[in-house]
Amino acid sequence: MSFWQFYQNLPQYINPIAVTYWVLSVLIISRKNKILKFPISNFQFSNNFQLSNDQFQNLFLYILMGILLGSRFGYVIFYNFSYYLQNPLEIFLPIHITGYGLRFVGFYGMSYFGALLGAVWAGYFFAQKYKIDFWNLADFVSVAIPAGYFFGRIGNFLNGELYGRPTDSIFGMYFPAGGNVLRHPSQLYEAFFEGIILFFVLIFLRKLLRKQLQNYYFPGILFLVYIFGYAFFRFFLEFFRAPDSQIGLFFNWLSLGQSLSLGAMFGVLFVFAWRKKGNVLE
Repeated sequence: MSFWQFYQNLPQYINPIAVTYWVLSVLIISRKNKILKFPISNFQFSNNFQLSNDQFQNLFLYILMGILLGSRFGYVIFYNFSYYLQNPLEIFLPIHITGYGLRFVGFYGMSYFGALLGAVWAGYFFAQKYKIDFWNLADFVSVAIPAGYFFGRIGNFLNGELYGRPTDSIFGMYFPAGGNVLRHPSQLYEAFFEGIILFFVLIFLRKLLRKQLQNYYFPGILFLVYIFGYAFFRFFLEFFRAPDSQIGLFFNWLSLGQSLSLGAMFGVLFVFAWRKKGNVLE
């Protein structure tokens, strides 16, 4: 077997169950040895902004709950509202009620933009409860988001889901659920650009704002740059990603993900102008 044959069929060789057990084992060992403890405090700008260990743990729980609820409701509202309007129990329960009784269908459908909105809501609620400035809190966690996103997209690749559109390029792969056709490994594209590249962009910007561009810093700038950067990369990478079957394309070229990305970019520009006007140091 040649290298390209192995590469093209790589998703066929991955055992999701084995990968899941491997990941769980790594997480358990890492937690036991505290390897996963992330030095997130290094990303803060103000020495006056501190979180205790208890506050940090509570923040994690708040954001996790916001992500779970937001991603689910985001999918329901943005991607399949008419279906869930007729089957509301399936929003929270993995069952479908038919004339013959109950049928197990599992949970399907999560939206990243919904998760982002849920995390913002949870972070704002946390900031209000602990009397912490929300924008400082947003900057506090923003640099770590692309790192988590990277592992999420790698997980999508390992599970053979969210694959790309058919292609005859050298990057194409055969996915178990994608038929006998080469497809873009769009999960890897997103992991690289929306994960790795965006992570280093934020690291580089943070250093510039601390040194050469101190007068241009205002609380929330890193978070806004993250959202804009994610939406920017997502818009272009959607051209490689297979559109949602129940939605298709708007005007035969624009996906729902691209529409949400455009809305996010315009929203960030509006908030950026508002924040910059009142916070740039003279």
